[in-house]
Amino acid sequence: MKKYENQLPTTMTMGLKSMISMLRDSLIRATNRRPKAVIDAETFLPAKTISISDAPRVTWFGHSAFFLEIEGKRLLFDPMFGPRPSPVSWAGTKRYKSNLSVQLEDFPTLDAIIISHDHYDHLDYHSIRKLKDKASRFMVPLGVRQRLIQWGVPSEKVTEHAWWEELEFKGLTLACTPARHFSGRGLFDRDSTMWCSWVIAGRETKVYFSGDSGYGPHFKEIGEKYGPFDLTMLECGQYDERWSSIHMMPEETVQAHLDLGGQLLIPVHWGAFTLAFHAWTDPVERVTEEALKQQVSISTPKIGESVVITSKDFPTSLWWR
Repeated sequence: MKKYENQLPTTMTMGLKSMISMLRDSLIRATNRRPKAVIDAETFLPAKTISISDAPRVTWFGHSAFFLEIEGKRLLFDPMFGPRPSPVSWAGTKRYKSNLSVQLEDFPTLDAIIISHDHYDHLDYHSIRKLKDKASRFMVPLGVRQRLIQWGVPSEKVTEHAWWEELEFKGLTLACTPARHFSGRGLFDRDSTMWCSWVIAGRETKVYFSGDSGYGPHFKEIGEKYGPFDLTMLECGQYDERWSSIHMMPEETVQAHLDLGGQLLIPVHWGAFTLAFHAWTDPVERVTEEALKQQVSISTPKIGESVVITSKDFPTSLWWR
């Protein structure tokens, strides 16, 4: 991480007072940013049982939660399926749609659950508790392992990893790679654990997941070391100029995709919660416009809709309008 310390001014120096102020402002405005028309119109896909695919496929569940099927392996990333990304059940922004596109009990046996960092919108206690017996392995950045053990995940199931650490897993190569962000779930544990992005490389298919990250040179470095990627799942949403060093603007999401050598881009970190001041559709509108300018292939699946990674026929509907 030392190599990237000079790229993380907000991560390391943002005061507790300003952090609380931003969170307070977000909570005050959250109720005015909910897509009520979409909820009423049932635009999101209805709940369904997950089918299993032999083709490399990804299914996005809103925000940063997604299910990746790759070369016979089933991986679930940042499974936040709770109603609020909050330490308490009665405060914080609500999920746009209370009826999930899939129920946790409908998930098949999972080869692994993979976590990018410990924030409430990525690491959810109740989701982990319900899924812990379905997964044979948990992979997390440094420091997060102990929290999962405290939540009842058997210690032998959990491995934690540093930046640039690679591991072989059931025929896949996974790499814990850098991100520009921060961590912490309370007032006194800020940056006590690591945050990361992930590379998932099979024999024929490569996928990259950014976790939460501001834009920086690490994307190009990751692309040079592990790319090109068949699919990038990149953060796009919950941004603001005041925290631009830890969250990308939509236009930067497209540039990060290009830096990584990506073929198909799916923007994530939007579509489920309001955690910033922008309108809920701003991220996807801006990223699709920029992708068109840069001639980038971008898929915009509905929440719960699957995308075959290597197919030329992928979802591009403007379903949020």
